[in-house]
Amino acid sequence: MNGIHDMGGMHGMGPVEPEPNEPVFHAPWEGRVLALNLAMGFHGRWNIDRGRYFRENRHPLDYLSSTYYEIWLKGLEALLVDAGFVRAEELAAGRSLVPPPNDVPRVPGRDEAHAVISKGSSYRRPETAPPRFKVGDTVRVREMTVAGHTRAPRYCRRRRGIVQEVRGNFVFPDTNAALAGENPQALYSVRFEGRELWGDAAGPKDAVYIDLWDDYLEAAT
Repeated sequence: MNGIHDMGGMHGMGPVEPEPNEPVFHAPWEGRVLALNLAMGFHGRWNIDRGRYFRENRHPLDYLSSTYYEIWLKGLEALLVDAGFVRAEELAAGRSLVPPPNDVPRVPGRDEAHAVISKGSSYRRPETAPPRFKVGDTVRVREMTVAGHTRAPRYCRRRRGIVQEVRGNFVFPDTNAALAGENPQALYSVRFEGRELWGDAAGPKDAVYIDLWDDYLEAAT
């Protein structure tokens, strides 16, 4: 979606200042928020792309004034309401107001969760159609106004780049986030000259590589 989360190339945000020896969590509650997100993901009512959409789908003032794990917590609360596990008024009250639904998922134990997370999962899928583009092709990112989730950064839309690699067939995040099917398709690494993206202010040797799905691209000369 065209939201405040898509901050690539935006001005006025100040420099990125890495924190020396930054800890994984700055407070115990942050670790609990991550654990809650992972535990609730076991039930399969949503997927990684839908989770991203619910975190990014926030009012700009709320997004910019929230810390990283505050955004994760607010996204999880919205997902739980959307999936019917809790009601908005229960979140406001901080307690249950009605009996829980009968299909509340079980909570995985520590060892089971560790095994699943350590193994990971792949979003690569068997090829269903040949890629439309090959290495060396010049492509243009389509102009898109997307209401839901997308992985096409706003700053590269309408810009031309050159395909550097065909990575394979992967789940398409836009439809996956909407629970409208995986729609697997070719994923490309596309190289954009800095001046194509930022104009003459960019250095002559600057370049950005972006992974983009087939549906985001069109042929360009």
